[in-house]
Amino acid sequence: MIAIFQALAPIFLLILLGAALRARGFVPDLFWPSVEKLVYFVFFPCLLVGTLVRADLALGAVAPMALAMAGGMVLTAAFVLAIRPWTATDDPGFSSVFQGAIRPNNYVSLAAAATLFGAEGLGLMAVGIAAIVPLANVLSVSVLQRYGANGQRGLKATAMALARNPLILAVAAGLALNLLGVRLPGVVEDTMEALGGVSLPLGLLAVGAGVNLRAIGTAPRPTAISAAAKLVGVPSATALCCWALGVDGTEAMVAILYHAVPTAAASYVLARQMGGDGPLMAGIITVATIAAAVTMPIFLTIAGSVPM
Repeated sequence: MIAIFQALAPIFLLILLGAALRARGFVPDLFWPSVEKLVYFVFFPCLLVGTLVRADLALGAVAPMALAMAGGMVLTAAFVLAIRPWTATDDPGFSSVFQGAIRPNNYVSLAAAATLFGAEGLGLMAVGIAAIVPLANVLSVSVLQRYGANGQRGLKATAMALARNPLILAVAAGLALNLLGVRLPGVVEDTMEALGGVSLPLGLLAVGAGVNLRAIGTAPRPTAISAAAKLVGVPSATALCCWALGVDGTEAMVAILYHAVPTAAASYVLARQMGGDGPLMAGIITVATIAAAVTMPIFLTIAGSVPM
């Protein structure tokens, strides 16, 4: 476990640095939304395309991995819906509990995959993101439409947003080029590699800048339920799905890793848009981000020692 903790430590130190920079006002607050936009629309897609073009992916192994990742999310979503009466919150609050329980932070997952498993892990994680991002959005929007105070974003609008999602488009482009055996011109590949190299450090700093310590403790029971479901429930369910589907090795560890990361900061934006409980969502994101520094090394150590 010590080796995994040491490998993951730089990721959480960058998150901590982002939180410190935001708290100290080292740069204007307007800086962080601009960073997130650049990472999301430019740097991150460059990383995904460049990684997948060079990746040696066996689709026969990737498909069961993606299915196991989806299965872990769906099982946990069903469990959280089943325990709604025990979450001790109102309908908008429950929609935030649900989002917090299932939506993974892609910046942390990619950084962790690259750190622990190198280029192979990065390529596998990119494929997993393409499979899970649509599912996570559809599940979240469906629950917000049912429980949010002003669920105004329909599934059709969600489908259109997913069709324009830069991460999904980047993965699709990278996979297409890979399968067709097309290599990018050297100058293009070098430029994309340089841009992609910026994405993870900046993305992690932005994750830290989004941490809101004042939001902790406003609703301890629903916050704890949501964070526990995210950091323990989904990776456990994913491990079970990996075992059932015969997914093992690096594929299994990447699948489990993807769901062991904290809640996505984008959950807060969607909660605000569709009438979820914004302050509760901010608290869930913050608690899950802090707790993941402890739970991720422990969970990955346990998962790595148990044959799938």
